[in-house]
This record gives sequence, structure tokens and C-alpha cells, in this order.
Amino acid sequence: MNFKNFLSILILFFIFSGCQTIKEKSDSIAEKENKEYGKLVGKKISNLKIELGNPTEDYIDEAGNKVFLYKSKKFGIPCERKFEINQNNVVESFTSSGCI
Repeated sequence: MNFKNFLSILILFFIFSGCQTIKEKSDSIAEKENKEYGKLVGKKISNLKIELGNPTEDYIDEAGNKVFLYKSKKFGIPCERKFEINQNNVVESFTSSGCI
């Protein structure tokens, strides 16, 4: 094997191992976020507002539930946290997208 082929293989190895590390880190952050904000599910809307403040946006979905959206950006990457609140003002569900 000549030096050029060896160098190409070495570069490919570092690229693929770096991608795996990034995926592991982002999965870890997502798991931590889901654990932290998942604690608000089943709590009153007042607890949500104490924790995160007023939402960036809010609306009523087709089922008649309130939806609170908290939007932000980190390193230019948009983050959206979405909380669905039932008619009893209790948080029913939480999802997030793009949050690192």
C-alpha cells in the first residue's frame, strides 16, 4: 500500500469516527432535555410558566388543547420546545426539535 492510499484510509477513518462522536453527543443532549422537561408533563401550566416563562407562541390545536411553543437559537441552530396543555391546564405532552 502506498502512502497516498494509507493517508486516504486514515482520513476516512477520522471522518467516520468523528460523525459517530457527534451523534452520540447529540443523542445524549436530547435524552437529558427530554428527562428535564418531561418532568413538567402532568404538572399545572403555572409550573411550566415558572420554569420557562411565557411562550414564544401559543395556539389552540384541532383537539382544543393549548399548545405552547418556546423557540430559541443556539449556534444559529433553531430550537423548538412544544408543550400540549389540556382543558384542565395540565401539561399533557412535550416534544423538542433541534435543541442542542
